[in-house]
Amino acid sequence: MNQEKILVVDDDKDIVNTLKIQLEKEGYSVFCAYNGLEALHILESTQIHLMLLDIMMPQMDGFSTILKIRERNNIPILVMSAKSEESDKILGLSIGADDYITKPFHYKEVLARVKSGLRRYMQLGGVNTVNQEARIGRLMFDFNSHILKVDGEVVKLTSTETKILELLMKHPGRIFSAEEIYTAVWQEPIAYNGEKTVMVHIRRIREKIEINPGEPEYLKVVWGIGYKLENR
Repeated sequence: MNQEKILVVDDDKDIVNTLKIQLEKEGYSVFCAYNGLEALHILESTQIHLMLLDIMMPQMDGFSTILKIRERNNIPILVMSAKSEESDKILGLSIGADDYITKPFHYKEVLARVKSGLRRYMQLGGVNTVNQEARIGRLMFDFNSHILKVDGEVVKLTSTETKILELLMKHPGRIFSAEEIYTAVWQEPIAYNGEKTVMVHIRRIREKIEINPGEPEYLKVVWGIGYKLENR
């Protein structure tokens, strides 16, 4: 049986109940909330390992909830939303969501994404490493604690951002395609719009490590090929 605790947040009680049944069949411990405020209260008192979060909810919507959570918590957040426009997906990922599932969805897809998100969060550093830490210019990444420091200051990363940066820090100077990054981090074949998903996470990492994200010193695009961490 799994010990991971999952928080399902949606104002549609039928969706919450169905997800609760499906997830509990997989052995997960499931907590339920019906708006963002209830979700935040649960997070204050319970160690949650992953959240499934609706966007359009009363009292506090999903986007506001993500922003509040990311002030101090890096748990995987999987957005579930009927808002399927590309701009909504990019916004969700940009403010800190790890994945975006469009409603209506198949519950097998949700379970697969839950397992993938938990794998990234619970097994950070699963790839064997020779060095315990890597230093590149102003950046220092500790592979044991999975902590990034920039100019000696700890920088908060989500679990997905951590895995992407860890991959790049292990191979400075190597160019990774978006597909290679997606496959390594999500541990599954690249999904539809996977390249844009990677792009948004790369942009968020840049905003956290670069002095001028528009003219990056470290995390660079190699046009038509992929991304690399400059070995300075």
